[in-house]
Amino acid sequence: MSSLLVGNIGELVTNGVGEGPLGIRRNAAVLIEEGRVVWVGPSAYAPAADHHVDAGGAAVLPGFVDSHAHLVFAGDRAVEFAARMAGQPYTGGGIRTTVGATRAATDEELRVTVRRLRGEALRQGTTTMEIKSGYGLTVADEARSLRIAAESSTETTFLGAHVVPAEYADRPDDYVGLVCGPMLAAAAPYAKWIDVFCERGAFDVDHARAILACGQAAGLGVRLHANQLGPGPGVQLGVELDAASVDHCTHLSDADVAALADTAHSDGSGTRTVATLLPGAEFSTRSPYPDARRLLDAGVTVALATDCNPGSSYTSSMPFCVALAVREMRMTPAEAVWAATAGGARALRRDDIGVLTPGARADLVVLDAPSHLHLAYRPGVPLIRQVIRNGVPQ
Repeated sequence: MSSLLVGNIGELVTNGVGEGPLGIRRNAAVLIEEGRVVWVGPSAYAPAADHHVDAGGAAVLPGFVDSHAHLVFAGDRAVEFAARMAGQPYTGGGIRTTVGATRAATDEELRVTVRRLRGEALRQGTTTMEIKSGYGLTVADEARSLRIAAESSTETTFLGAHVVPAEYADRPDDYVGLVCGPMLAAAAPYAKWIDVFCERGAFDVDHARAILACGQAAGLGVRLHANQLGPGPGVQLGVELDAASVDHCTHLSDADVAALADTAHSDGSGTRTVATLLPGAEFSTRSPYPDARRLLDAGVTVALATDCNPGSSYTSSMPFCVALAVREMRMTPAEAVWAATAGGARALRRDDIGVLTPGARADLVVLDAPSHLHLAYRPGVPLIRQVIRNGVPQ
């Protein structure tokens, strides 16, 4: 059994027991065996190991957990982005453009895109990444999208209810029937979660509830795009259905915030339904940012994710999202780092990632910086020196 010691860590973010909300330990080391953390403690007292990584006094933190990404697509929408920067509002209508390109692409073309973006994210410290379907919107295309996604992630989400495709524009009820029936049956073997874009111009609350209930009956966990484009019932529907996460949460009423807060665990460990905020989307659409401070002050568990997609947030960078969250959403650097690691894990209902404590999966990021603060302090700078995923240096 081979072991790996990551030592000479100046600042170790554990998200467990330690200093402050990040469980920081100074002058620390981490021992890894068989892809798991088996010991955390002072570097001076580190056990012997077969292999060593010298952090050189730098900061080490858990690998980022990106719990919301759309990687299975073809083409891009750079022209649409330019139009938005020239003043056109974002409405979500461009999704159908990507649907057409994705349907026309070969499996290998889609696979190359997924692997490229997954590799791009890994180099920026993301060790766990959820991947959604949603740009096929036929039985065959949704199934193949998830089959390809499952080659790169165990966290896969069926999003057949992204928008109503053009061929069903006048028959949305028929499309919902397709999603709940043959499409779900074909997609479920490759999916862990089900998601719906519950917004004006996409799926109303009754259609969303019906689709999510069918997914639950098929054994899938619930996630939900909610309250991105304006106020709506999505967040409270997510709470009603025990969603692991409601995502975007840009336009929230007091009742929405209270509903999320009411899902709090009795042990004070946060809320069962997580609010996943996606600041890359607001950056790329020139939209108002979610009020993270309001959610945090109400006791709601907050996660950060990239929303990587070709239309409204074409970034795979969790460090960029951390910087945006601090600058634009009134999060402290510690809150943003926690949300990008442990928060993302909570949004996936995982306790083996997003932390560096004994028993956790050995996903570590060595920064080219002395502190986690630099992720927000030095935006746009490539601060990821080394990534260790499942105990293996990448």
